[in-house]
Amino acid sequence: MVKFSKELDGQLIPEWRDGYMNYRELKRHIKKIKLSRLPKHPHQDMNGDYGLSILDPVRFVARKICDKFRNSDSKTDMTQLRRSKSCVEDGEDQEVYKTDLSQLFSQEDEIRIFFEKLDEEHNKIEKFYKERESEIVEKAETLNKQLQFLMDSKQVLMSQRLRKKSPSSPNFGSSPPSWSSVSPPRSSNYSESSVELAEILSHYQISDRIDEIIAALERNSSRNYSGTKTKLIKQGKIDIPAETPTPAIVSLTSMLWEDLVMKTPKKEYCRGEQSISRKKVQSAEKMIRGAFVELYKVLGLLKAYSSMNMKAFTKILKKFDKVSNQHASANYLQAVKASHFISSDKVVKLMEEVESTFIKHFASNDRKKAMKFLRPQQKKASNMITFFVGLFTGCFVSLFTIYAILAYMLRTFSSPPGKVYMNDGSYQIFSVFALLSLHLFMYGCNLFMWKNKRINYNFIFGFSPNTSLKYRDAFLICTTLMTIVVGAMVVHLLLQAIGVSPDQVDAIPAILLLFFLALLICPLDIFYRTTRCCFSRVIRNIFFAPFYKVPLVDFFMADQLTSQIQLLRQMEYAACYFLAGSFGTLQYGTCSKGRLFKDLTYVISFMPYYWRAMQCARRWFDSYDVEHLANMGKYVSAMVAAGARLTYEYKKLDHHSIWFPIAIVTSVVATVYQCYWDFAKDWGLLQQNSKNLWLRDDLILKNKNIYYVSIALNAVLRVAWVESVLKLKFNDDDHKQLRDFVLASLEVIRRGHWNFYRLENEHLNNVGNYRAGKEVPLPFHDMDSDG
Repeated sequence: MVKFSKELDGQLIPEWRDGYMNYRELKRHIKKIKLSRLPKHPHQDMNGDYGLSILDPVRFVARKICDKFRNSDSKTDMTQLRRSKSCVEDGEDQEVYKTDLSQLFSQEDEIRIFFEKLDEEHNKIEKFYKERESEIVEKAETLNKQLQFLMDSKQVLMSQRLRKKSPSSPNFGSSPPSWSSVSPPRSSNYSESSVELAEILSHYQISDRIDEIIAALERNSSRNYSGTKTKLIKQGKIDIPAETPTPAIVSLTSMLWEDLVMKTPKKEYCRGEQSISRKKVQSAEKMIRGAFVELYKVLGLLKAYSSMNMKAFTKILKKFDKVSNQHASANYLQAVKASHFISSDKVVKLMEEVESTFIKHFASNDRKKAMKFLRPQQKKASNMITFFVGLFTGCFVSLFTIYAILAYMLRTFSSPPGKVYMNDGSYQIFSVFALLSLHLFMYGCNLFMWKNKRINYNFIFGFSPNTSLKYRDAFLICTTLMTIVVGAMVVHLLLQAIGVSPDQVDAIPAILLLFFLALLICPLDIFYRTTRCCFSRVIRNIFFAPFYKVPLVDFFMADQLTSQIQLLRQMEYAACYFLAGSFGTLQYGTCSKGRLFKDLTYVISFMPYYWRAMQCARRWFDSYDVEHLANMGKYVSAMVAAGARLTYEYKKLDHHSIWFPIAIVTSVVATVYQCYWDFAKDWGLLQQNSKNLWLRDDLILKNKNIYYVSIALNAVLRVAWVESVLKLKFNDDDHKQLRDFVLASLEVIRRGHWNFYRLENEHLNNVGNYRAGKEVPLPFHDMDSDG
C-alpha cells in the first residue's frame, strides 16, 4: 500500500505545490507528540528486567489490552474550532481559523504547536483556493462576453451575406429570408448547429440593430495576443495581425492597394464588412474555443486540489487521534468541511456551464464530441515500447560491434584509406545521423528526468499530454534510427570489401537520407505523425523568424540548432558531394576548397544564431522587455566569433597573424557572455542573496553539489568547443573529421545537460506565479475596458 505522502506528491499539481498542505511537516510534529508521550524512566524495572523470557509476548499483549481499556475512558473531545476576524495588510477583513484547546496542559506543548501549524495550513489552503476561484470566475465572465461578441459577429456576417444577395430589396429585414433563397455559409469544425443558425437568421428581422452591432464590433474587434500587451500596428482601418506573416502581408498589400490604386473611400457598410470577415470570425471562434478548453482544465485542477487537501486533513487527523488517544478529528473535520474550499459549489457549477456552452456552440450539440476536447484521454505507456527499445538496443550493440570489427580488418580509418573514407559523402551523412541520434537520446534522458522530478514539460511547451512524446518513445525513435544507420554502415563496408563500384556504394547513405526525409514529411498517420507535424511547424516558424510569434517551444528548438552547427555543415558537405559532381568522380577537394562552398559555410554557421537573434527581436517587439535585446546581443557576439574563427580557419594563418587575436578575443567574449546567460538567466543561478550559496532559493534536485558540478561542466564544454574551432590541438588533417565529430558530440551533450536546468527554471517560475493553465489570446476587447 502506497503511503499517502507519496500519493500526495504524485497527484498534486506541480505549479500549485506551495498551496497544498505540508503533510510531511505535520507528520514530523505528530512524531514529536508521540515521543513526548513515551514514559521517561531510564531505570525502569530494575528489579525484574533481567533479559529475555518466553513470557514476554504474553506480558506485551496483556499490557496492550490494559492500555486500551485505560485509554478508552480517558479519550475526550479536546478541540473546539472557532472563527475569528483579522485584518490583513491591504486593510480588508479576512476570515481565519484558530483552534481552541479546551484541555491543554502545560506538558502538552507539542499538541499546541501541532494545531497551530494545522491552523496555519488550513488558512493557507483557504486563501489559496479563494484566490484561484476568483481568478477563474473572472476568466469565465470574460469568456462569456467574448462568446457574446462572437455570436454578434456571426449575426453581422450573415447579415452582410444576405445584403450581398439581395441589395436592392426594399423590404429586406421586414421578413425572415427563406431557406431556399439563402445558402448558409460553409460550416467549419467549430461552427454552430443548424438550429442555432436558424435562430441567428430569425434575428435579421430587426435590421435597424445591424448597423449598431457593426459599429460596436468595429470598435471592439482588435486582436489581443497572448496576454503580453502587444501594441498592434494600425494602418487606417486595417489591424495588422502579430501572429503569422501571411495575414500581415495580405493586410499590408490590401492597404496599399486601397490607398494607392483605388483611392476611393469605403462606405460605412463596407468598413464593417472588412472588419468582420468570415476568416476573422472563424479565427476568433477557434481562439475562444481553446480558451474554454483551458478554462475547463483549470476548473478540474481546482476541484482536484480541493479533494486532495480534504483527504490530507482526514489522514493527518486520524494519525493525531491514534497517537494522542483523543477525538480531535470529528470537530476539526466538520469545520474543514464547512470552510470555503470544500463547501463552495462555484467550481462545479462553472464546469457544468462550460460543458453546456461548449456542447451548444462548439460541438453541434454532440456531448461525446465535446468531451473529447474537454477531457482528452492521455496516452497510456505501452510495455511493447519498452520491449522494442530493448530489442533495438541489442541489435544496435551487435551491429556496431560487427562494424568495428570490419572497420579494423579493412583498415577503414587508417591512412590512406581512412582519408578517402572520411572525406566522402557517406561519412558525412552517417555523422549527421549519429549526432541526431545522440540529440534524441539526450532528449529522452531529459524527458525521463523531467517526469521523475515532476516538471510539467507538456504545459511549458504547450504539448497535448495524450499525443506528446514520452521518454520511452524518444528512446524507441533513437534506437530504431541508430539500428538502421549502423546496419547501413555494415552493408556499406561489406560492399566496399567485395569490390562494388564506389558510386553504387555511396548511394546507400544517400538513399537512407532521402528515406528519412520522406518519412518526416509523410502525411500518413504513422510513426508519430503528430510529433513530426509539430517539429515541421516549429522549424518553419524558426526559419521565418521574426514574422511568427515566438512561444517557448520555438526558441527552445532554435537553441538546439545553435548546438548542431557541425551537423548543418556536414549536411552542406554531403549535399555538395552528391550534387556537385563529386559523387561520380570522387573528387573530394571540389567541396572543401571551392569558394562558393566556403561562402555557404559562413551562412550556415551564422543561420542558427541569426534565427535566435531575430526571435529575440520579435519578443522585444511584442513585450518591449529590454532583456530580450540583451539576449539578442549574446547571439550577435556568437555570430562575430564564428565569423572570426572561420576566417582564421580558411586562411590557414599562423598564430602571428592579426586574425588569431581577433578570433581569441571574440570567442572569449562570446563564451563569457553565453556562460553568464546560461547560469544567471536561463538557469536562474548566481543569486547573491540566496539561501543556497550562489544558487537560487528553490531547487528541485536535493543535492546542491550537482548544481556546482553542472556550472563547471557547462563552462568547460563551452571552452572546449571554442578550442576545437581554433585548432589549438590535433592539427593533422587525417584526424580533423574525427576530432570535429567528437567535439560536436560534446556540444550536443552540453546542450542536453543545459535543457534540464532551463526547463527547471521555467517550471519554478510557473510555480512561483501559480501558472497551471495556459493563457489563451482572446480576439475581442471588452467594451467597458476600451471605453
